[in-house]
Amino acid sequence: MIPERPMFWKINDVWLFYTIAFLAICIFAVGVGIHISVWRKSTSKNKTSFSWQAVKQSIFEIVFGIRLFKGDIQAGIAHFLTFWGFIILLIGTTLLAIDGHVYPFLTGKKYLFFGLSMEIGGMLLLAGIIWSLVRRYIQRAPRLERRLEDGVVVLWFLVVVCSGFFLEAVILSAQRPPWTEWAFFGPLIAGFIPQATALSIYPGLWWGHALLCLAFIAAIPYTKLFHLVGAPAAYYLHHSPVEASEEPEEAIASGVQWEIAETAFLDACTRCGRCVQACPSAGAGEPLSPRDFVQTARHLLWQEHSPAGDIRFLLNVDGIEGDKAAWFCTTCGACMEVCPVYGAPFRAVGKKRAMLIEEGKGVPDVLNQTLERLFNYDNPWVSSKRDRTVWAKGLDVPVIKAGGKNDGSSPRQVLSRGPLCYFVGCTTSFDARAQAIAVSFSKLLKLAGMDFAILGDKEPCCGDIARVVGELGLFQEKMEGCSELFEKLSVSDIVTSSPHCFHTFLNEYPGSMFRVRHYSAVLKDLVAGGKLEPKKALDFTVTYHDPCYLGRHNRIFDDPRQVIRSIPGIKLVEMAHHGPDSLCCGGGGGRMWQGQEIRGEARMSEIRIREAHRTGARVLVTACPLCLIMLEDALKTVGFENELKVMDLNELLLQSVSDGQ
Repeated sequence: MIPERPMFWKINDVWLFYTIAFLAICIFAVGVGIHISVWRKSTSKNKTSFSWQAVKQSIFEIVFGIRLFKGDIQAGIAHFLTFWGFIILLIGTTLLAIDGHVYPFLTGKKYLFFGLSMEIGGMLLLAGIIWSLVRRYIQRAPRLERRLEDGVVVLWFLVVVCSGFFLEAVILSAQRPPWTEWAFFGPLIAGFIPQATALSIYPGLWWGHALLCLAFIAAIPYTKLFHLVGAPAAYYLHHSPVEASEEPEEAIASGVQWEIAETAFLDACTRCGRCVQACPSAGAGEPLSPRDFVQTARHLLWQEHSPAGDIRFLLNVDGIEGDKAAWFCTTCGACMEVCPVYGAPFRAVGKKRAMLIEEGKGVPDVLNQTLERLFNYDNPWVSSKRDRTVWAKGLDVPVIKAGGKNDGSSPRQVLSRGPLCYFVGCTTSFDARAQAIAVSFSKLLKLAGMDFAILGDKEPCCGDIARVVGELGLFQEKMEGCSELFEKLSVSDIVTSSPHCFHTFLNEYPGSMFRVRHYSAVLKDLVAGGKLEPKKALDFTVTYHDPCYLGRHNRIFDDPRQVIRSIPGIKLVEMAHHGPDSLCCGGGGGRMWQGQEIRGEARMSEIRIREAHRTGARVLVTACPLCLIMLEDALKTVGFENELKVMDLNELLLQSVSDGQ
């Protein structure tokens, strides 16, 4: 007897199976088509070009589940087992269809290995599903929800797998083939089923399993199971190059529109809760849930762009995020850092803010006043333009003139391709504490013999605050003003005090009009090149706070640490959250200018200060004016002023390079 598996053994009315299978595939295809239609209608004109590199990168990440293991090994293992079990069974079912309809090849040893592989796939899938159920309903992992859809989908999966194993056992009991030793799970059950019973229940069980599987396929686009399609799409679109088909002004004006990668993420999201777990706002007890914001954005997007509305039939939109929650987000990027499918809930928040600004409702009063100052006085801090260079009095800092020349100083060594324009930024210019950053950095540049200059009273705002709070028209105006000034003054090489200015120039301004660096990169190069030589030993322990827009958003983690390690006597210790996992200070996303109404159970800056204090460090170093202000203020409120000091990287280096004067 040759090992093989006849299709439709003892099954009547096969035409009915094909009819139902055809209907299931049609329902699936229609659902996927509706998703694609919504994606196309809701996205901007920017086009994604095909990329083999994106395909390869996506396949690599999907196959190995790299991002799923990040920060949660248990979840990674559960998904890995489920994924590979599903893939093995999917491939096996496809091969079985080819064998039955195209070319018969599953006979003899090939069939034995095929059957063994299918059983292994089933075991992997079963283990993954059971482990997922244990984590959600027995361990009750805090980040996991327990909604109706969560239970129905997983239990459906479980019944499909178990019915498949039971069907295999019934077939083995009914047929009694001589190759049962090639199976290890089915025979265990088959031994308890009499042959006569197996023969009688087999047709009904076969139809039950078939209908469950076909219904599962049909339901994919209409439940969270669309993750099976949306996740690969999100991976590919994240890695694909985007061709901008809009003019820069049109792209900014249409900022409330979505990019196709963002819409794919909205549909790929399974509400796993990693974003909530990582969110500093949620961690501080504030009423913001990135997960809920994503689901809200998705639901509203579908209501607007789908004629049938939202097609998710198990979706529960209760507790939908309100307007106020949008203003709690710091846009720190922690959510995207941990999202398995590269989702960025903070961008969904940005879309909501832009809508609220456009409608003129729900905007905090203090923020409205800030935007008015930005419009009238070109800064979010004070109702004046004249005080922008107060910090530079007595420092003889050159001011750049037309043609890129400074106002006349002795020749200095040049680090880059032209005179360096030091873009001080609004916060560093106007805040009394942050002004020390500009003073220290200017002294360091002079000690290094750098040819640099500032823009003086002509320095505009880069527009970052307008962009992150959703005032896109004002951001466009500031971007155009900055760009025109840089062109007029032949500015081609810029260094910024603020990671926010750095990020805005580098990533939000169109084209490559100029080179831009954060001061930490300039300091690193000056120290490495011997132009700045830390000599004085600072015999104390420090810890470093990664600013979100320098670290997570632009992946600059090591430059500041290299500068710190170059100082003799310094011992650098890391906080529990550092590098890509750093905690936010709470000042980003426009929150610095939103007043006391944006509060939770605790302040993010105080949480961070306490974490720094636990390291035993004497000094907390940062490289951002907003972080400096927030952390120093928190230092006072928690009462650690005699045990911990907050310093900027420039201040620390200046102490070692000179006597600090």
